[in-house]
Amino acid sequence: MTVPYWVQDTIFYQIFPDRFANGDTSNDPPNVHPWGAPPTSANFQGGDLRGIIDRFDYLLDLGITAVYLNPIFQSTSNHRYNTIDYYKIDPKLGGMHDFQALLETAHRNNVRVILDGVFNHCGRGFFAFVDLLENQDQSPYKNWFHASRFPLDAYSPGESRDYLAWWGIKSLPKFNTDEPEVRRYLLEVARYWIQQGADGWRLDVPNEIDDDSFWAELRHVVKSVNQDAYLVGEIWTANPRWVGDSHFDGLMNYPVRDCLLNILQTGPVDATACTAKLETLLKTYPRENAYAMYVPLGSHDTDRILTRLENDVNRVKLAMAFQFAYPGAPAVYYGDEIGLTGGKDPECRAAFPWDQNQWNQDLRDWVKSLISLRKSHPCLRRGDYLHLLTDDRRHCYAFARILGDDKILVLLNASSSRRNLVLPVSILGWNVGRIVNNLLGKDEYLVHDDGITLSLPPWSGVWLF
Repeated sequence: MTVPYWVQDTIFYQIFPDRFANGDTSNDPPNVHPWGAPPTSANFQGGDLRGIIDRFDYLLDLGITAVYLNPIFQSTSNHRYNTIDYYKIDPKLGGMHDFQALLETAHRNNVRVILDGVFNHCGRGFFAFVDLLENQDQSPYKNWFHASRFPLDAYSPGESRDYLAWWGIKSLPKFNTDEPEVRRYLLEVARYWIQQGADGWRLDVPNEIDDDSFWAELRHVVKSVNQDAYLVGEIWTANPRWVGDSHFDGLMNYPVRDCLLNILQTGPVDATACTAKLETLLKTYPRENAYAMYVPLGSHDTDRILTRLENDVNRVKLAMAFQFAYPGAPAVYYGDEIGLTGGKDPECRAAFPWDQNQWNQDLRDWVKSLISLRKSHPCLRRGDYLHLLTDDRRHCYAFARILGDDKILVLLNASSSRRNLVLPVSILGWNVGRIVNNLLGKDEYLVHDDGITLSLPPWSGVWLF
């Protein structure tokens, strides 16, 4: 196994490049919209790689240790999942010199950079598809795609009927990865950007390249350049097939997000089922993979966590308290830490507001504190997970992270009422008379014969140490 040792120590920060920061207005498209304009599926707001560099002190102050970038290669869209040239940084984001400067800035500060690999489909402007449209069934690249009839109709309204495309969207023709030349091309792309200094790949919709040998080859190619490169797959369900020495180091652990959102809903909750699912997820994968999962509360494909939790900041803080204590690498979607809101795409892709008067400073301070504590306590990164309590009636959930003498007890009150309870702690070796502190606040507790007596406000939690 070559799961990178560093991943479980990492705090990721996901950036949608067009919307994070504009550091070079000279590369803005002529039709750029004002920064902060309502996000649409088509508009550009001028974010670029230089903007990320300019705002890197912000990231370092927050405490993140890795950046995951949505696609940065040449494309016609703001999301860039319709790649035109896999070997070229999109000019609207800058050039190769900007990419190298970003890597230098990141690596100098011990921050890693993960790129988005879109290898299932490309854009209509990709050279091989352009040739196919021009030469139709006489194109030397005919076998690079899944054409079913000619001539191809790639631009009229409606779904694709002449060739396979992602979700039938004509602008996203699907590669034929059974074709040796296609495989060779994509694998060389994967190799090239690792050679340039990228620290890994997030692989887009890998389940749609349903070919174990392709992913095994890609893993070999990437790891042959950098054994510590991280490979994380966008798999939305729990499936151990996708991790291991022929696939990925970890997955985007959306099932954890789903369980957590169920626990934090305001209606009836089957807490036992939800927490059992969380524990099952840990057992679904080998430990090294379970601890190398990318654990998000939001992304460019979901509604913002604050919106999803009905603009309740306390519930968001509770979700984050869980996220940073659960095994895996926690991931912050840009702007969630300052309280950005928005529904699903494109609303969740709004421009980052750099006017601090628009920030929820309390929420940002909370995230900074969680990051700092996770860095300070190895048990939160590498410790065993031990279930302690699930109380369906009162919607309380407790677990511990344990690594030798470094032990933290996590207790969550996922309800709208104050909860008073006694939590047994003898299993942690905490003896009567011991004083334990809440790392998330200033309160302290005394261990007595029955355990620890706590009174938790609605939608709150403690980390006891």
